[in-house]
Amino acid sequence: MKIVADNKIPFLKGVFEPYACVEYLPGKAIGSDALRDASALITRTRTKCTKALLEGSSVRHIATATIGFDHINVSEVESLGITWNNAPGCNANSVGQYVSCALQTLGMELEGKTLGVIGVGHVGSIVSRCGEALGMKVLRNDPPRQEKGEEGFVSLEEVLESSDIVTLHVPLEHQGRYPTFHMADKRFFSAMRKGAFFFNAARGEAMESAALKEALRSSRVSAAVIDVWEDEPAIDRELLDMAHIGTMHIAGYSTDGKANGTAASVRAVAEVLGISELKNWRPAQLPDPPEEKVIPFVSLSETLLHTYDPRRDSGLLKKDVSAFEELRGAYPVRREFHAFTVTGAPEKERKILEKLGFNIG
Repeated sequence: MKIVADNKIPFLKGVFEPYACVEYLPGKAIGSDALRDASALITRTRTKCTKALLEGSSVRHIATATIGFDHINVSEVESLGITWNNAPGCNANSVGQYVSCALQTLGMELEGKTLGVIGVGHVGSIVSRCGEALGMKVLRNDPPRQEKGEEGFVSLEEVLESSDIVTLHVPLEHQGRYPTFHMADKRFFSAMRKGAFFFNAARGEAMESAALKEALRSSRVSAAVIDVWEDEPAIDRELLDMAHIGTMHIAGYSTDGKANGTAASVRAVAEVLGISELKNWRPAQLPDPPEEKVIPFVSLSETLLHTYDPRRDSGLLKKDVSAFEELRGAYPVRREFHAFTVTGAPEKERKILEKLGFNIG
C-alpha cells in the first residue's frame, strides 16, 4: 500500500511505515502523479482535493488533520467513490486558549463584559466556556443549532448590539439557508455596538476585509484580532497593520490540537486500509512547553499570557508578511492550559484557572 501525506503534519512520520510506503510532500505540491498509485491521502488545508486532482487515482480515502474541510470538494470526491474524514473538535481547546489569551491584551477588565460568540460548534462552545470562566456574560448565536431545537441562543442582532467583543467561529458556507461567506460585512459592522472589538479565528472569507478596514477607520470597531484572512497567504497588508493582533492562521496550532488532528487521521486511514494495530493510535508523548510548566501566580492575565502570548506571533507576521506560510510551517511547540500548574493563586482566581483547565499546585 502507498499513502501520500502532507509533510507538515506532526507526529506522523514513522507511524505507517511498518505497513505501507509513505510519500511525504508539501501540501501545495501534492499532485495527480503522486496519487495515481496511492491508497490514501492524509492532508491539511493547503491541498485542494478535487476531481481534477483525484480522478484516475487509486485513492480510497482522504483524511484531513483539520476541523475545516472546505478544501475538500465533497461532491466531486464522493462521486469518485472516495471516502473522507475531518477531525471535528481536534483544536477547539487551542482556539479557546488563543481567544482567552488575546482577550488579556485588550487593556480592559473582562469581568462583567459581554462576549458574543457567533457559531457554537466544538470551537464556539469551548470559547463560550472560557468567556464564562473569565466572568463574562456570553451571548451565543447559531441559527442551524437553534433550528434543531437546541436552546440558549439569541439573534445575531442582539449579539451585535449588546456585545463588547464579537468573535466568529463559523464554518465557511457559500450556499444554503445560512451562508457565512462575507457575513461580517458593512451592515454587520454597522450593527455592532460602537467601540466593540472584533475577533475572527474561523474562516478568512467569513469577513469582508474592506468593510472591516472601514469599521476600524471610523472607530465603529475599536480593534480587531484576526487569525484567518481572505486570500491566504497573500493577505491584506493594510488590514494586518490595522489589526491589534494579526496572526498566520495558527489559533488552532497548539501541539495538543495538532496531535488530536493527526490521531483522528491515522485512525480513519487505519480503519479503511485494515491496519488494526493503528485503530486506537495516539502520539506516545507530547513535548514539554518551552515555558516553565509551574507558574507562580502573579495575576490572571500574566498566567494566561505565560502559556501563550499572541502578540509574539503578531509581531513576527507584521515584521514580514511574506513569511506567512513559513511561519505556519515552522510553528513552535505551544501547549494548552492543562500542561501547566499554577501555584499560590487566591481562591477566586484558582477557581477561574481550574475552569480554564489549569492544574493547581
